[in-house]
Amino acid sequence: MKPETHKTHLFRRLRWDDLCKRHIRSLIRTAIDEDTAGLGLKPSLRTPRRDPSTALIADIATTATAKIVARRECVVCGAELIGAVLAEYAATQIANTTAASTNTAAPIASAQIHVPDGRRVRRNEVIATVSGTAALLLTAERVMLNFLQRLSGIATLAAAYAAKLEGTACRLLDTRKTTPGWRMLEKYAVATGGGWNHRLGLFDRVMLKDNHLAAGDAASGANLAALVRRARAEFPDLAIECEVDTRAQIAPVLEAGADVILLDNFSLTDLRPALAEIADRAWTEVSGGVTLETLAAIAALGPDFVSTGALTHQAAWVDIGLDWQ
Repeated sequence: MKPETHKTHLFRRLRWDDLCKRHIRSLIRTAIDEDTAGLGLKPSLRTPRRDPSTALIADIATTATAKIVARRECVVCGAELIGAVLAEYAATQIANTTAASTNTAAPIASAQIHVPDGRRVRRNEVIATVSGTAALLLTAERVMLNFLQRLSGIATLAAAYAAKLEGTACRLLDTRKTTPGWRMLEKYAVATGGGWNHRLGLFDRVMLKDNHLAAGDAASGANLAALVRRARAEFPDLAIECEVDTRAQIAPVLEAGADVILLDNFSLTDLRPALAEIADRAWTEVSGGVTLETLAAIAALGPDFVSTGALTHQAAWVDIGLDWQ
């Protein structure tokens, strides 16, 4: 039987409520400072926060409404961020206007979400309506759309991959190939699109990959089994996964009691006997060279999981725009 002790560690789907809102606010504030003050440049090249283009045409007290519109069919992800971005811009403008004048009306902003995360929309469908001071909406537009376009792109690609696994017991997993700082958001987007989240980071399982085995002189035989057993003894609270790239490595990993065996870059021809050898003695994951074209054929062989970094590193941004009303 497959190991059950750490089953709950092997896959999960992040929900919006699982994400740290303080971290998300920090990401938004970083984006605001990049756009309005040159964050990332050396101090002598930075400026105080400002948007001179908007200052020319938008009085701070003028209110406006705009619609966020999908320019193509997609799976929406990041709708909750629309209000969060507006709130951070409002807080920034309140601070700035309060410092400049006590008589200036405080900027306000609100978002009405028409399409929740995870829902597929048609071309030209309205995702949300945003209202607030014209200056705030104009200044916040790009950052607000950047979050939405990136995350919806990942969710849309994940949905296309997940569709190839319908009718099978195989689960689609993501990887750690994520944008630094955006990992949990991008993994949330994968889950929103119908995929499952693999390792959230180095901290939540033992993952012995080819370079670990090479560095530990444990690529085969007794040394490989000993390393897996040592991992089990030293980290009993974590799932143990071991990558193999030849069938000869499977027996010692099984003998040592790994929870998951990752079959890396196996051809379809070699996968069938490898999976048969493992049978129900460990969970199986297939990775390497996974594409939309090969996914169904891999799943038909019966692995528990198939993982690919393409869900994040090959996801194209979705074209989503803001239409002024």
